This record gives sequence, structure tokens and C-alpha cells, in this order.
Amino acid sequence: MTATVVYEDEWGAMIDYPDDDYVEIRWYDATARMDKKMFQRWLEGFAGGVEQCRRSGILVDAVQFRMDMANMDGDWRDANIIPRYNAVGVAKFAFLMPQGMPAIGADPVFEGPATYPTAYFGSRADARAWLAAT
Repeated sequence: MTATVVYEDEWGAMIDYPDDDYVEIRWYDATARMDKKMFQRWLEGFAGGVEQCRRSGILVDAVQFRMDMANMDGDWRDANIIPRYNAVGVAKFAFLMPQGMPAIGADPVFEGPATYPTAYFGSRADARAWLAAT
């Protein structure tokens, strides 16, 4: 498996897996200090990387994600990030979540304006297998 770190800072890394046709956000526990604007800037940068790499899958490793969920803004993401993923042809979006997350194992669903399904997993192997399946 060939992987290239496209971008990395204190909050996380963007990793490209060209052979497996997906890009990954791997969040770090430093996100505990991340505020709403920092999160939005990071997602904007990641969306730019997705546009550059043009992969069909996205994996978000949120196991170490620690930002206060009050800083999330789903409406902002739906308006500013999801259309960019749609435009480059993202076909699947997988979240790797900490054990105990209720959404793990639920059927993939189309969330908000996404033209691709999103699914939640408790293991990296399961997430990667789903992304690879046609």
C-alpha cells in the first residue's frame, strides 16, 4: 500500500493512498485545542487536497479527534465543503470512530447534500474494505 502524506500539522494529517483510490484525514488528539475557525480552515485545506488528488473515497480517522462538538457547524460544512467533494466525484465517505459510537455498523446513508454514501466503522480494516468494494 503506497501512502503519501500530503499535509500535516499539529491537528492532523492528510494522507493520499493512490493505489487504493482514497484520501484520509487522520486527526490527532491536539484537536482538543481546536476552535471552530481552525476546524473550518483545516477542512477547507483538506477539500483542496481532495480536489488535487481526485480520489473516489475519503476516510476520516476520528479515533483521536477531541474538538468540542459544539464547534461543529454542519450547515457550514454542507454549504462549503460537501459541494467540493461532490464536484470531484467522491463516491464513498467513511468515518473510523472510537468504539461505542452508536452509528458504527449502521447502513451507509446519503447525508445532507452529499451525492455519495457515508458509513461509520469501528475498525480501519472494515472501513478500507468498504471503500474498496464496488
